[in-house]
Amino acid sequence: MKLFVDTANLGEIETALGDGFIEGITTNPSLLAKEPKADYLAHMAKIVALIRKSGRLVHLSMEVIAKDPHDMVEQAERYQQHLAYENLAIKVPISQHGKSFTAVVRELTSRGVGVNCTACMTPMQGLAAAASGARYVSLFYNRIRDGALDNHHKEHGALLAAKLVEDADFNPAHVVEETARLLQMSYPKAEIIAGSIRTVLDIKQAGLAGAHIVTLPPRLFIPLLSHYQTDEAVDGFLADISRWLT
Repeated sequence: MKLFVDTANLGEIETALGDGFIEGITTNPSLLAKEPKADYLAHMAKIVALIRKSGRLVHLSMEVIAKDPHDMVEQAERYQQHLAYENLAIKVPISQHGKSFTAVVRELTSRGVGVNCTACMTPMQGLAAAASGARYVSLFYNRIRDGALDNHHKEHGALLAAKLVEDADFNPAHVVEETARLLQMSYPKAEIIAGSIRTVLDIKQAGLAGAHIVTLPPRLFIPLLSHYQTDEAVDGFLADISRWLT
């Protein structure tokens, strides 16, 4: 399992690249909207510059912000040409309000554009994304779990009644596991990215369920690496050698 960082903040990205264990960066329009107003491509170019400065050409995902399929394709190609970054993937949502974007995924992959098909919530969405040629399938881990809390929502009941999903499809670990099994059988080159991560246990559980990549917010870096017994052990080592040296 690889670890990515999920942010568009330049300072956080520079720190993450320096930490050494992050192998990719994922961004999305909401993350960009938290940053000072700027040109979208200009901001992404600054991220690419930080990556090149680090000397490690890690993965970078950025998302189209158009709604029309034709515009999505044009936008994605413009991003790729402008940034000229060799490890770039363009994020395309699987669907929106009943409109499928799998044809966009297929068109971009046919043009040699790497695609990260995003906002997937079910194994069947993940399978369709991979079947369309997506190199990465992004499953929104905690948003899947949040769906279980929407049992009062008419769409929740309608999905279950129509047998489009089952109760287990609101368990994110189950969704990751089933998606991984489906992809392994038919599209083994596609990789699952688990996003919408909120805790360190989410990271571990998503990985054990079969996610190839987990993208996490920077606030989880220190909790992920910390343990009170680690602190006690290191303090003890240093105290012992200090006494021996004096």
